[in-house]
Amino acid sequence: MLVFNVLVLCASLLAAAGRARASALTTSVAPNERLCFYADVDKAGEKIGFYFAVQAGGSFDIDFDVKDPNEKVLLDGQRERSGDYVLTANTVGEYSFCFENDMSTLTDKLIDFDIMVESEPRREVAAKPGQVADHTSPLEESVYRLSSMLNSIKRTQRYFHTRETRGFSLVKSTQSRLFWYAVCESLAVVGMAILQVYVLQTFFTKTGRRYKV
Repeated sequence: MLVFNVLVLCASLLAAAGRARASALTTSVAPNERLCFYADVDKAGEKIGFYFAVQAGGSFDIDFDVKDPNEKVLLDGQRERSGDYVLTANTVGEYSFCFENDMSTLTDKLIDFDIMVESEPRREVAAKPGQVADHTSPLEESVYRLSSMLNSIKRTQRYFHTRETRGFSLVKSTQSRLFWYAVCESLAVVGMAILQVYVLQTFFTKTGRRYKV
């Protein structure tokens, strides 16, 4: 009986994994560039998960839009720092996920995003009559609960990863600004010293003007 439970659990896990098609990527969007990615939906009613977060660049914001195969806008946003959406695909075909960096003229935007297409109905796990009601249903529910918990952990990891990357980018930007501020300050001090020496030399040389005290 224990072996049967293990087999059913494995079958449920494989079925759950087989229903989802995910694509986790990191990309860079140049200034004034529009970059699009595509995902195929095989049948109506599938769920599409879309997540993105700007990791580096400017104010950590980006414009985005999601369109169905008929070019109908399903989601859009301007100057968004991150987003996590789930929508139902009512049309079979190719869905587009586009990012646009129009607000920036010099800075690239580094974006971490994830596109997942998953079927909504649950597949039945083959088993003998009389054993399905006793063992399959509780195991399937346990699998789906574990899947939900893993997705929650994954989202939390993404959140902390985004905060870490943004913090590192902010530290690098601040370090660069402090460096150039120190360089400009040093050049200003050296220039002031040279100017003072020149003025003093002009005061006391024979060719310079003479002032009455």
